[in-house]
Parts: sequence; structure tokens; C-alpha cells
Amino acid sequence: MRAGERVQLTDSKGRLYTVLLTVDGYFQSQRGSFRHTELIGRPEGTVLTTATGHELLALRPLLSDYVLSMPRGAAVVYPKDAGQIVQMGDIFPGATVVEAGVGSGALSMSLLSAVGERGHLISVERREDFADIAIGNVESWFGGPHPAWEVRTGDLADVLPDAVEPGSVDRMVLDMLAPWENLAVAADALTPGGVLTAYVATTTQLSRFVEDLRATEQFTEPQAWESMVRTWHVQGLAVRPDHRMIGHTGFLVTTRRLAPGHVPPQRTRRPAKGAYPADGEWSPVDVGERAVSDKKIRRVRRDIHRRAEMEQTGMASQPGPTAQPGSPSQPSQPSAATPDEA
Repeated sequence: MRAGERVQLTDSKGRLYTVLLTVDGYFQSQRGSFRHTELIGRPEGTVLTTATGHELLALRPLLSDYVLSMPRGAAVVYPKDAGQIVQMGDIFPGATVVEAGVGSGALSMSLLSAVGERGHLISVERREDFADIAIGNVESWFGGPHPAWEVRTGDLADVLPDAVEPGSVDRMVLDMLAPWENLAVAADALTPGGVLTAYVATTTQLSRFVEDLRATEQFTEPQAWESMVRTWHVQGLAVRPDHRMIGHTGFLVTTRRLAPGHVPPQRTRRPAKGAYPADGEWSPVDVGERAVSDKKIRRVRRDIHRRAEMEQTGMASQPGPTAQPGSPSQPSQPSAATPDEA
């Protein structure tokens, strides 16, 4: 393990702590404290015993661990949904993929891992500050810019026609407030047989997207579902479900692009009378979107750039502008560590 990279510490109660190792760093928690130099140079999987007698297991975090502990502005796509998107959206090595709605970059990392360096991921984000946070998180995970990744800011309908040729996109993922507004541009960009995946948070979004999708007559009959994860407690004969679980996070919808000039087969069972999507414009409040304060975004962006400096230098503290050459820098003050989000 080296200075400038992150490790995940696990205590005897299963609590997780993500730490960025630096040569002058110091870890402190209720389970004891140690200097980062006690881990630097040691192999992954080391069990460190603190002065208080508590043991801490040190491993490099998995991607599923990292996305839940990384700095974030917008809400992240949970690992359980990212796995479903990669598998059910058929994201394959070398594919050309368009992602609309980057957020904090969680899904982008899974898509980049799937397409590999030979693929091409175009991520479109309306907000420049969200894009900046996502770039910082993704580059931190991969250790620098990913050769297959291209980030563009703006509305998908404006950006995509200039970014790709018609019919050249293999897969598309829409993670946005009103994905039905971009069905026309998605149909133009997708190759025949290409897969369109949408991630929506509420039943109202789900209903409107599916009905508007059917109305285009350019896609196959959509499939919609959600996934829930319930872990189990297994100890001897005490085998039971855990009391907590990852329940509803969002709905997933997949469909495929038809060949130009063809319409889907007529459905034999029509929806009941009155089952129509709502008309008019939808606001973020209508679908329950929670606003993110500008203050939080500024703080997260500042933390992202500070972390990048620490990864490059391996130092938690830097000499001030008035420090004399050769004078030692002040050691960083230990701060109490808090467990990662579950």
C-alpha cells in the first residue's frame, strides 16, 4: 500500500472507514489510532493492532465500497442498480455508450469498467459543477483520465446530435428528471437493436416515460422493474434476515430500438380507460426531487480538488506560502474518523 492511495479499514464490529494514505497522515477513531506510515509499504490484507488493543483490517476498497463513501453532490446510483444497468442494459467491451445525467460519477465508473479502453462512453451533464465533481471522483478511482471517457455539459437534445452520428450508439442510459423529453434524440442516435435504459425514482416518472415510449412506436415493448437487497445474518444455527435492507432506490426500464420504418407489433391487451400520462410540464417538486444547496456543491468541489492534490503528492499537509526552504512542515492534526455510509 502506497502514499496517495485509499484503503478501507474494517473494525471488529464491521464498521468501515475509508482513508487516503499520506506520509504525514494520522488516523483516529473510537477503536484506536495509528500513523499512516504503519500501513504504507505493507501488503493489502494487513491486520493492524492499535495501542488500545483493537484490530483493524486494511484492504483497498472495491468499486461498490468507493461509490458509497466518495464525495458527492447529486445522489449516486447504488451498486445494486448499477449492476442491473450493466447486465440488463447489455453494456459490453468496446461499446459506444451515451450516459445522460452524470451526477457524482458512480454509474460512469461501472460503465467505463464494462466498455473498457476500447469502448467509448459519452457522459452528458446539464450542470457544470456536478460534472466537475464526477470527473474528480472518476479520475481518483482510475488513477487519472480514462481513455474511453468523454464528458460534455449541456442538454442532451443539444449536445448529442453534434457528438455522435445518427444510428451509431450501441447503448444509452438516461438518468434524469424527465427522460421522456429525450426519446426523439435517443431514437436518432441508437443503432437498430440498440438498448435504451432509463433510471427513474418515482411511479409517476415511470408511468409517463413508459407511455410516452410506447407512443413513439420506435421501440420494443418496455420492461420495468426494481430490485431490493436484503442481507442475512449467518452465525452457526442463527441464520435469519438482517433487520435492515436496501429497499427502493429507483425503477429501471429497458427497451430496444426498432429498425427505421417499422412499428412494434400490436399489443393484444390494452391498458384500462383513464390510464394515460399527465400532460403539461413537470417540475422537480412534482416528482419529489430534493434540491442540493449551492453551499454543499462548493464544499464537495473543494474537497475533490484537495483530495487530488493529496493523491498526487502523498502529503496531507503542505508548507504555507511563507515557509522557508528546508523548514519542516507542520504535521496535520488528527481528526476523528467517521464510518462510511451504508
